[in-house]
Amino acid sequence: MELGLKGKVALVSAGSKGLGFGVARALAADGARVSICSRGSANVDAAVQKLIAETGAEVIGTACDVTQAEAIQGWVDQTATRWGAIDALLVNAGGPPGGLALDMTDAQWQAAFELTLLSSVRMIRATVPHMTNGGSILTITSSSIREPIERLGLSTVMRSGVAGLVKTLADELAGKSIRVNNLIPGRIETERVAQLDQAAATRSGKSVEEVRAQSIAKIPLGRLGTIDDFGAAGAFLLSPAAAYITGATLRVDGGMMRSI
Repeated sequence: MELGLKGKVALVSAGSKGLGFGVARALAADGARVSICSRGSANVDAAVQKLIAETGAEVIGTACDVTQAEAIQGWVDQTATRWGAIDALLVNAGGPPGGLALDMTDAQWQAAFELTLLSSVRMIRATVPHMTNGGSILTITSSSIREPIERLGLSTVMRSGVAGLVKTLADELAGKSIRVNNLIPGRIETERVAQLDQAAATRSGKSVEEVRAQSIAKIPLGRLGTIDDFGAAGAFLLSPAAAYITGATLRVDGGMMRSI
């Protein structure tokens, strides 16, 4: 299936590893010109070289702290100056720290708001003026917006806000031919999932292997997902092939989530 991404310009935040890298690789493999950002310049540079080597696509990268409005604007403007209009945006950022919701301080709640929700608003607000021919915006949230995860209260609340933003903007931006959707990862093989497994093992006194086996037992497809599984779904929703999909939330979870 042709996704129609050849020559399109795509922004991918937190694209140096994990879920963001998976989507960036899928976009680049289909011929998109990809601009990634991540907090550390060394990680960005390494990811850019890997993407170019693997796909042969045009890829650039910028060190960007997405909690800083000026940094986001600079990344978006740099990409638009180089390649012109922007066609696609993947909104992504690292997750807030785990812990019980009422144990979190005001400062931690504020930091989670700026990292997860406000950064999403800022990235979209900076990008939309460059989507002069329409476009597609995709956010990454979490299964916690459908089924709260133990000790991830900050993530659940802030990412639920992002899901609400998606539905709001799907209506507000439809007149500009800009689609807005949301993608939920289940148990995908990433550093973040490994960290959560380690934390769960420490709390429970079990081994990481036992914790992981218990998780896999709850997945109908019987395995963890890969970043390529996730990237393929992300590239589709960002592409012209998904031209009649907006305001939607897609789960990439192997059937793990039991909610309807």
